[in-house]
Amino acid sequence: MKLKHIISVGLLCAGVCCMTKNTWAQKAFQAGEVLTYSVSYKVGLLEPDLATVTFKTTNSKVDGAPAYKINAVAEVDRKWKYFFDMRDDYSAWLDKETLRPLYYKGDIKEGSYRAKAEYIYDWDRMSVNTTFVNLKHNNPKSSDMPLSSRSFDGIAMFFNMRNEINFNMRPGFTAYLDVVMNNKIKRLQYKFIGFEERSLSDLGKYRTMKFSCQLSNSEDRNAFPDGSEFYVWFSDDDNRIPLYLETPIRVGSVKCYLSSYQGLKYPLGGKVQ
Repeated sequence: MKLKHIISVGLLCAGVCCMTKNTWAQKAFQAGEVLTYSVSYKVGLLEPDLATVTFKTTNSKVDGAPAYKINAVAEVDRKWKYFFDMRDDYSAWLDKETLRPLYYKGDIKEGSYRAKAEYIYDWDRMSVNTTFVNLKHNNPKSSDMPLSSRSFDGIAMFFNMRNEINFNMRPGFTAYLDVVMNNKIKRLQYKFIGFEERSLSDLGKYRTMKFSCQLSNSEDRNAFPDGSEFYVWFSDDDNRIPLYLETPIRVGSVKCYLSSYQGLKYPLGGKVQ
């Protein structure tokens, strides 16, 4: 598997997985929060860290309305830049009250490949306009697609799911949501596995909530390819941070784990001594 594909899988895992019923009772995050993840590729006994993904949350406005701006940057570690250079920069703006996505943009730089993406949400019409352009060919492709109340781009989903996880869920609970991805919307099915302890390379061992997640194929939103599951472990505390993510690939597996954090709304709990 090419390095850029491994990192892209890690970024996708860091941005999508699972949510439950809307509550909006108490935000699990705040402006000023910074989460940094390391992305590694395990094959055999080798498991090198290849890249980092950093999420930064700030206060902003969209059309005069208060919003959160979340910026996510995926970048190859310096020691691997000789083999493949990459810096993907994504930003999403969420309504501060409902956390619905309002606007999204992406600036993709992977080796010689350059592309840009833009999503404009219209919740009055329940639609999203997406534009994706390969800058080498300058061939922008636009789509207008219908939204459901459970439609999110990857970044918006990352922060909505944290706000909505239900600590009272029972193992086996299953639901779905829809993922806006350029000119298509895929369905993501998720299942709560249970509570589990999980070790992080740099931060120690924590109590977590484990979920399995599975994306549909692009042709049928209700068709889920065999072997396409990935797994996410959330912190068992009020922050509900994805602490660890793992997805199998054709050879080996991609792992993504929290390596540093700052500006959390609540102290990070659940550490096992």
